[in-house]
Amino acid sequence: MKKISVCITVAALLITATANAQHVNLGVKAGLNVYNIHNDNGTENDSKTGFHAGLLGHIHLSTHVALQPELVYSAEGAKYNNGNSALKLGYINVPVMVQYMFDGGFRLQAGPQVGFLVNAKTETNGVSTDRKDIETVNFSLGVGASYLHSPSGLGVDARYNFGLSNLNKSAPYKSTGSGFQLGVFYMIPHSHK
Repeated sequence: MKKISVCITVAALLITATANAQHVNLGVKAGLNVYNIHNDNGTENDSKTGFHAGLLGHIHLSTHVALQPELVYSAEGAKYNNGNSALKLGYINVPVMVQYMFDGGFRLQAGPQVGFLVNAKTETNGVSTDRKDIETVNFSLGVGASYLHSPSGLGVDARYNFGLSNLNKSAPYKSTGSGFQLGVFYMIPHSHK
């Protein structure tokens, strides 16, 4: 937990410290998640909906290229096929997206993400049980697109995160969590002095 706190603090400081630099903007974001867990032993799950919310920093590297670090809480997991159970995973995710910005506000993006598990529960018929068999760090690769309406600072973002890490601590099979995110964001206006 101490490592998670240090990483979150460093990410938050990185985002806020760059706020006063030229060509850097801060923003907030939130939206819908649709996640699932894929098992290599053939067991299938159903998708689970959740949400994400957090902060972002948008750092212009050139006219068309930007770096976007984020600090986001994300509710992920899957529904089991028995119909009355779900695995609920909560992560603090730190994606670092490289964006190519087209004229007109459209952006393509891709980049790595590290997630720090903050809670893991199985819920069955309204009864929650803590899970201790889930890895606490999760790596993934995100790809997507976004659009920013510059005059208002409002934008929309669509992203798919491909899970790379095995979520199981001790199971004899590999499980990866992947999912789609659709959200809105707001870039906070600021002036350069």
